[in-house]
Amino acid sequence: MRAQLIRPDPVLVQAVIAAALSFAHIHDLAAAAGQDGWKAWAYPVSVDLLLVAAWRRLRSGNGVAAGWCWFLIALTASLGANIATAGLLDLGDVPDWLRVLVAGWPALAFLGGTLLAHTPTEEHQRLAPTEPETAPAAPPPAVPAALVQHARKIAAEHQQRTGQPIDTPTLRARLGVPAPLAEAITHHL
Repeated sequence: MRAQLIRPDPVLVQAVIAAALSFAHIHDLAAAAGQDGWKAWAYPVSVDLLLVAAWRRLRSGNGVAAGWCWFLIALTASLGANIATAGLLDLGDVPDWLRVLVAGWPALAFLGGTLLAHTPTEEHQRLAPTEPETAPAAPPPAVPAALVQHARKIAAEHQQRTGQPIDTPTLRARLGVPAPLAEAITHHL
């Protein structure tokens, strides 16, 4: 087996640099606004995690309005800190209104993160069980022929590579489908 070369992705390198700078700006603003020690370090983590949670919601296609709302709030906090530390604000004399905004951020971020993580989306509602667990099993879902054909290719590659037939959990992981659908596909193989 050949050793693979590690080639850095320029876009990823740029993203890491930008994230580090933004992280430092948010930390510096939080520290200047009176949040010292570990608290100043927690602010950039909080802002970035809210951005990520909102972005995941946007990418899922469910709850897009909530995703955009919290994404813009977190982006405003990040961009605001970056601009404020660019010399436009005297970090030795932070205005009271900015101290209030910084002090109120944790409650706002907690609310946003909680709503993004725990508000059921259309997908969660569709996948949530509607009957008690003791109910009889539902009939297997219909499987599109193209998906079965694709699963057959994956199963054949697995058989060729390992010498063993593919099992349902492996097929499920390779296809990225829910367990009931993977079981239904397995029955077609």
